Amino acid sequence: MRLDVVTIFPEYLEPLNVSLVGKARARGQLDVQVHDLRTWTYDRHHTVDDTPYGGGPGMVMKTDPWGDALDSVLADGYESGSGAPCLIVPTPSGRPFTQELAVELSERPWLIFTPARYEGIDRRVIDEYATRMPVHEVSIGDYVLAGGEAAVLVVTEAVARLLPGVLGNAESHRDDSFAPGAMASLLEGPVYTKPPEWRGRGIPDVLLSGHHGKIARWRRDEALRRTTANRPDLIERCDPKAFDKKDREMLSILGWMPDPEGERFGRFWRRTEGVEE
Repeated sequence: MRLDVVTIFPEYLEPLNVSLVGKARARGQLDVQVHDLRTWTYDRHHTVDDTPYGGGPGMVMKTDPWGDALDSVLADGYESGSGAPCLIVPTPSGRPFTQELAVELSERPWLIFTPARYEGIDRRVIDEYATRMPVHEVSIGDYVLAGGEAAVLVVTEAVARLLPGVLGNAESHRDDSFAPGAMASLLEGPVYTKPPEWRGRGIPDVLLSGHHGKIARWRRDEALRRTTANRPDLIERCDPKAFDKKDREMLSILGWMPDPEGERFGRFWRRTEGVEE
């Protein structure tokens, strides 16, 4: 996979040289190119922003530097045979970045990131390149950062770890929170390792039992417990058919029951009485 990042702060992307992403780059599994947007400015101040039309506070990133930068990156990628590009625009105005989208992007051969600063990029840039390639405007959360570089790091790490051969164990992400399949709408439960006792705290006996079926059930129950506590919205949106009999028993203990009026819409509701504290 090839990744291109156009930014006015190339040094912000230094973390892409370490950990799993850095190792994937060193092995040639990931080709990361970081470009300084100011390379495509032609005044002595290397200006990349201007005042917004219509007035208001803040500055807007200009069309010409972005257009010239993206044209140059695309020309280089096409020349090197990088495949079909996909533009990723980090913005709090975008769709939520999810594990499902990370899986989708991990199957693309070439991603181009446009982390903005100030009030964002002139909209005409996004509209122009949407005529040439798929564009994903993505948000990593309901908050605003000083710039999109941190979001690039988040998306890159989430995508890169899904590439074949990047993780030491190819099955490592199977039971992750939000992983496609049985964990698609659940958070992963707690995990433990040696020693069996630490500062007077033990680990659940079931994990020492060697009974794989019971261990799997315990992990599933803990995932349900954590999800109902921390992300009840996920349970509310989930299709009841995704839960087996044992899941429903645990959800009942935790205070959740299928909504008779909402079964066909995949809704659960939370009881207010008889709930395990």
